[in-house]
Amino acid sequence: MKIVVVGCGAMGSIYAALLADAGNDVTVVDPWVEHIRTIQSKGLRVEGASGDRTVRVDAHASIPSTTADLVIVAVKAAHVPGVADQLGPLINPRTLILTIQNGVGSADVLAQNVPAERLSVGIAGGFGAIMRGPGHAYHNGMNLIRIGPFSDLAFCELQRIADVWRTAGFKVEAVPDVRVIQWEKLICNVAYSAPCALTGMTVGEMMDDPDMGPVSRAAALEAWKVALALGIPIKIEDPIKLVREFAANMRAAKPSLLQDLENRRHGEIDVINGAVSRMAAKVGMDAPVNATLVALVKQRERSFATR
Repeated sequence: MKIVVVGCGAMGSIYAALLADAGNDVTVVDPWVEHIRTIQSKGLRVEGASGDRTVRVDAHASIPSTTADLVIVAVKAAHVPGVADQLGPLINPRTLILTIQNGVGSADVLAQNVPAERLSVGIAGGFGAIMRGPGHAYHNGMNLIRIGPFSDLAFCELQRIADVWRTAGFKVEAVPDVRVIQWEKLICNVAYSAPCALTGMTVGEMMDDPDMGPVSRAAALEAWKVALALGIPIKIEDPIKLVREFAANMRAAKPSLLQDLENRRHGEIDVINGAVSRMAAKVGMDAPVNATLVALVKQRERSFATR
């Protein structure tokens, strides 16, 4: 299959390397020029839970003028609006599109610029990925990727995408209702994204901390209550148990939002903890824990421009 991965950061690198290693024709696109040049000259290296491999992929700093069988949008949520209107050259009437971001809301933006009936949404759990340098990514977990249709994508097409990923060694589940997987992941993300970003803790340290642990769990409980109020058919009865199990599987992981703040980059707070506050307002609820965490992260981000 001809696959283009738009966004070759830590997670995008894992997707691209394993899919290419399985025999697919993979192209990666990322604006980090040094990263792209390293991939072009030395290949893309990914090590960690999936092993240690260096693969050859086609690499570009901007969208190439070639259509693909599958386009994977793996940029962070904040960058989705910037790439959504550039994807046209990659898409023909049979192209499948899979977008994988943290949080809630990115697929809605993408659907305004690509055929919604060809769009699917993926949620990746338990990878804990970081970049170790240009052309080199690492991940300390390799858990489940769940994929659902955004709107009218036929389930057989969804299964086709899942089969490609399974062949590359990923654990993949195709699901009929993407809202469920988004909110189950969001409950875990809000527990660790902003709290870890603000403190510098790993997810394991956050889970165990006597002061911040209760804050982390309160954010998750708040998100769970909002999901129920929205009528999302999640099957979670104990959100605290959920977030503890999530952290136990990847104790050393640093959430991407923490990595962003460490590198003085603006992160995805608006679609993670910010999504809870936004969606709570739609059902007449407040989400004070998540709202406070968002305010603290945004203050930290604003400081980047003043130093």
